[in-house]
Amino acid sequence: MSEQSSYLTKNGFIYLREELNHLLKVDRPRVVKDVSWAASNGDRSENGDYIYGKKRLRQIDSRVKYLLTVIEDSKIIDPLEQENKDKVFFGATVEYENLDKNQINKIQIVGVPEVDPKENKISWLSPLSKAILGKQVGEIVSYESPSGQKEIEIMSIIYR
Repeated sequence: MSEQSSYLTKNGFIYLREELNHLLKVDRPRVVKDVSWAASNGDRSENGDYIYGKKRLRQIDSRVKYLLTVIEDSKIIDPLEQENKDKVFFGATVEYENLDKNQINKIQIVGVPEVDPKENKISWLSPLSKAILGKQVGEIVSYESPSGQKEIEIMSIIYR
C-alpha cells in the first residue's frame, strides 16, 4: 500500500467507486463501440476516429487501473465515527484564522486522491494538515507554507 493513497474518507471512497463504475459501464463500452466502428472503415493509420479512440481507451484503462489500486489499498475512514471530536484528525473540517492576514479559512483533511483546492479539501500529507493534526480549538500553530512561515489559530473542528 502506498503512503499517498492509504486513507480515504467514506465520501471520497464512494465518489471514486462511482467514477470507476461509470468508466467501466458507460465510457469504456461507448469508446470500444466507437473504435470498432472506426476500425471497420478501413485504413487505420490515417483514421482519426480510430487513433483518437484507441488513445482514449488507453486513458480510460489507465484511470481504471489507478482507481482499482486506490480503492483496494485504502483504509476507509468515516469522519462521523471519529471518537475524539475535540481534536483534529483525518476527515476533519477545520476553520482557522490566518493570524498574518486576520483571515478565516476552512479546509477538510482528506486522502491524496480526494484533494480538491476548489472545495478546500487538502491532503493529510500537506504541511498545514501535518501541523494541525492532533490539535484543539484555540491552539495557535506555526507551519511552513510554500510562501513562508505561517501562524494560524484553530477556530472550530467539525466532523461531517
